[in-house]
Amino acid sequence: MTQQQNHAGKTITRFVPMTAMQFSLAVLLMAAIVVASNILVQYPINRWLTWGAISYPIAFLVADLLNRRFGPSAARKVAYVGFVSALIVSVWVATPRIAIASGLAFLTAQLVDIYVFDRLRNQSWWRAPLLGGVAGATLDTFVFFSVAFVGTGVLWPALLVGDLAVKLVVNTTMLAPFRALMWNLGKPTNTIKT
Repeated sequence: MTQQQNHAGKTITRFVPMTAMQFSLAVLLMAAIVVASNILVQYPINRWLTWGAISYPIAFLVADLLNRRFGPSAARKVAYVGFVSALIVSVWVATPRIAIASGLAFLTAQLVDIYVFDRLRNQSWWRAPLLGGVAGATLDTFVFFSVAFVGTGVLWPALLVGDLAVKLVVNTTMLAPFRALMWNLGKPTNTIKT
């Protein structure tokens, strides 16, 4: 990432492009998280929580590290390809309704997270991943549960509240690995301070 000021004094940020290997690994990781979460969401821990709530917030960590290092365009490309990959696999490992709900929720939540993160990237190190993750997790939870379980007889409002609460807690705990990894995996290269 390089930052320069244009003639109007506005900071312009340019990011290092992802290699094909980095892109492939990022898509594979993102798809694996979504597929695992689609399987795990079918197994309740109790009346208000599924296992998917614990695994899914890791997708926001991956997106935020990609966004920090390679920029929002690269993070969006990974989200789009990860969405298609995960949707195709999820149809086989979960019900079609779960797969569709997950795909819609994943794509909208990731795009919101990437947008919020990018808008806040130059503030305190924790603000962008925390607020992007909160916005993304909230949207993901409402879209997923409303599409996946409305009209099924499942007490989905209780699951929604429980999953959202856990996702927000896990999202907050993801700040520690984000901070540690952003200096290695997410570290921008060739930064110019103006």
